Amino acid sequence: MKVHICAVGRLRAGPERALFDDYVTRFDRSGRALGLGPIHLHEVEDKKGGGMPAEAALLGRVIPDGALLCILDERGKLMSSPNFARQLSGWRDDGRGDVAFVIGGADGIDPSLRAKADASLSFGKMVWPHMLVRVMLSEQLYRAASILAGSPYHRV
Repeated sequence: MKVHICAVGRLRAGPERALFDDYVTRFDRSGRALGLGPIHLHEVEDKKGGGMPAEAALLGRVIPDGALLCILDERGKLMSSPNFARQLSGWRDDGRGDVAFVIGGADGIDPSLRAKADASLSFGKMVWPHMLVRVMLSEQLYRAASILAGSPYHRV
């Protein structure tokens, strides 16, 4: 199952980019044997200032047809890392070829796109900068692959 991270804004060079790239590399390496990955990053920018509706339209163009759509939202479902790993493997085992994780811009995700989501995931009740959410998501994807592979990376 291919993993797509569809996000508003560009992740520039710096510590967040270095962490993101590191976790993506780790996930791609460990996930391959599990039928997970690779991760594809799709970044969009609303250069015309159209707000959330314009961002939703741009995101809609990069989300693969037929992909399971999971939005990252503070109102989403809270889950433990092992539960996230089970969810990811469940989607894979259900025959989903693609999963798209959507990260909105500063104002969040447009309601029209939120309504199309198959799942909504939260990293807590606090709002996180969308550049950090990419790092957190890539780490949790790697952690999920590690859990599914029985690696010692995740300890309880």
